[in-house]
Amino acid sequence: MLTIALLVCSNVFMTFAWYGHLKYPHWPLWQAILISWAIAFFEYLLMVPANRWGYGQFTAVQLKTIQEIVTLSVFAGFAVLWLGESLRWNHLVAFGCLVAAAFFMFWE
Repeated sequence: MLTIALLVCSNVFMTFAWYGHLKYPHWPLWQAILISWAIAFFEYLLMVPANRWGYGQFTAVQLKTIQEIVTLSVFAGFAVLWLGESLRWNHLVAFGCLVAAAFFMFWE
């Protein structure tokens, strides 16, 4: 569970680093880049240990699958809460397909 918790936390930082500046289109590009890099530093502080400690409990492919599902879950909340976008039915269907993919990834 520590691995998944670290992946969730790192993805919150990652999402803000990559997409948080979209709420501020008036920022100069250089400023958005510097702020994004500063935020991404904290993502790496969490992502690297998550993968290091999770490897062995999970395969590399399983870790990546978990990370992608966590990323999309965090991003969905971010898009709604931070950017004010709405999720549509097709987004939920696509997410369901990813959950199905994860099911097959872990099926042995």
